[in-house]
Amino acid sequence: MPARRVLPTEESADLLRLVRQIATEELLPLVATAEAEEDFPREVFRMLGRTGLLGLPYPEEYGGGGLAYETYLQVLEEIAAVWSSVGVGVSVHALSCFGLATAGTEEQRRAWLPDMLAGDLLGAYCLSEAHAGSDPAAMRTTAKRDGEDYVLDGAKAWTTHGGQADFYKVMARTSDDGARGISCFLVPADVAGLTSDPPEKKMGLTGSHTTTMRFDGVRVPAQRRLGEEGQGLKIALAGLDSGRLGIAAVATGLAQGALDHALAYARERTAFGRRILDHQGLAFVLADMEAAVHQARETTLHAARLKDAGLPFGREASIAKLTATDNAMKVTTDAVQVLGGAGYTRDFPVERYMREAKVMQIFEGTNQIQRMVIGRHLDTGPAGDITHHAPSH
Repeated sequence: MPARRVLPTEESADLLRLVRQIATEELLPLVATAEAEEDFPREVFRMLGRTGLLGLPYPEEYGGGGLAYETYLQVLEEIAAVWSSVGVGVSVHALSCFGLATAGTEEQRRAWLPDMLAGDLLGAYCLSEAHAGSDPAAMRTTAKRDGEDYVLDGAKAWTTHGGQADFYKVMARTSDDGARGISCFLVPADVAGLTSDPPEKKMGLTGSHTTTMRFDGVRVPAQRRLGEEGQGLKIALAGLDSGRLGIAAVATGLAQGALDHALAYARERTAFGRRILDHQGLAFVLADMEAAVHQARETTLHAARLKDAGLPFGREASIAKLTATDNAMKVTTDAVQVLGGAGYTRDFPVERYMREAKVMQIFEGTNQIQRMVIGRHLDTGPAGDITHHAPSH
């Protein structure tokens, strides 16, 4: 039973219907084989780019969709309900474009952003390092100025689309001044000295390749620096709030997909002469799953509406990411339970959904980090307020 939605405009409702159709007709036939064989679905991203789905939250003047986040996140949900690896990929691509869209010069945006938003160039995001996963200020990758270029040396871990992307948004140290010594670069994939380790052997999201990227004397023209020297961490952290909303939406879609499969099974499977859905014990489990999905969706959309209104939303983004990903873990675990022994086999997709849900609690800032962010906001964040906000059109 797919999610019921109320969209701000008829155009956005039409878009969601189109996305649901694409997910059902184009993604669903591919997902099981691609995930089982760990194949990266590059052609799927090209198709989504041609359809206009890779640049939805960015301005129309650069080829984006000019879409409100409230609608964009529901697009991510619909994709992730069928194929989470692709949902994560769309979110990561959007995050990879963020630095250019918000901190690039007009010349830089005109030169590169249209191809990125059209999906001709697929993006990846290089922030984490093996020793500094949740502490980006401790990064060691360097970018040293050499005439009109920067020379990058180091390694970036846990890079989604690593080895598959056409460009990498890279944070590297340009001085020893702690968090203020980090700068942001847009690095093309074909530059000399940039290599990718083999993909990590992961528990889930196996269609999404995650690698360590190695920078060995990678020379990048100075015009590929985004913003001023020392602004890199600020650019990265500004993008993470939006990225956390993306992952919250993906986790919500994943949970919706698991619920849909569990409910369909419970309607058809019989025990003791009745559908198992008609047994109160199991009906209560499914009711709790439904409530958890709704809670995740509404928490995420509340944060999106704050963002669309131009209001601070960092605290709410962390709450959404924490809530949606913890709920996804619970819902997918319960989906396996509803199917019983069948749920533990690969004949049904719920065991894959359960494996995929776990990483949602880890990337874009672990849920322990989200609790720290929320706690800081409780002491320093904006006071409660009542704000009028007209729907986006």
